Amino acid sequence: QVQLVESGGGLVQPGGSLRLSCAASGTVLNIYVAHWYRQAPGKQRELIAQVVWDGNTNYADSVKGRFTISRDNAKNTVYLQMNSLKPEDTAVYLCNMNLRGHGDPAPRTYWGQGTQVTVSA
Repeated sequence: QVQLVESGGGLVQPGGSLRLSCAASGTVLNIYVAHWYRQAPGKQRELIAQVVWDGNTNYADSVKGRFTISRDNAKNTVYLQMNSLKPEDTAVYLCNMNLRGHGDPAPRTYWGQGTQVTVSA
């Protein structure tokens, strides 16, 4: 059974940086696309970054130029490098991957558990 495990969240001052990781454990046959979302209290979940496994990336306007999504094929891991953080970036950050794991008859979407990012002085 594939699981996504996130790490790297925490408390950071405005202007600081954090790097989030999302690793797929278990037997992964192919990963097709991965996304990072965030959800702040009282707000809708926001899609902020996407990476297709051939390397193409897309970003929400709210993070463009500050956040970078990347993947490590060998480690089945996707990263989110977050720079120039602002208080409004405070949220729970979640990753998902569309992948095919051992035993999956077709690709499906898996979700991580979420990691809290708090930007505050």
